[in-house]
Amino acid sequence: MSDDTQRDPLAWRPLKAPSLAEFEVIAVEAYQRLPAEFRARCEGMAIRVEDFATDEVLDQMGIQSELDLMGLFHGVGLPFQSDSAPVQMPNMVWLYRVPILLYWAEHDETLGHVIAHVLVHEIGHHFGLSDDDMYGIEGSVK
Repeated sequence: MSDDTQRDPLAWRPLKAPSLAEFEVIAVEAYQRLPAEFRARCEGMAIRVEDFATDEVLDQMGIQSELDLMGLFHGVGLPFQSDSAPVQMPNMVWLYRVPILLYWAEHDETLGHVIAHVLVHEIGHHFGLSDDDMYGIEGSVK
């Protein structure tokens, strides 16, 4: 909590959750803080922000609540790409704003840290990384 809100418990009143556009700015900044060698292997990958995953995505993944999915990698991971494969849409990482904000509200982490965590995890699927690899990358984020 900031010093202002500790002195004035009503100082939070003008604060609001970031809009989709503001959230995307935070996500781009979090992405730029990832290690350069990590980002270099993401060339052409698109990062998109939506409030929630679509019903179709939730159904395909067997997820009951739209609040249970913070991010999604969609595409063909590097280990599975082939020069002889037909041209495909660019790989994409989806960040779902509302579930991320709810997670953030319930944990003692900055919003930027939570977004970076989701980015690393979803981009890790692009690389075929293990969870341990992803934790190592997260630990190197400034």
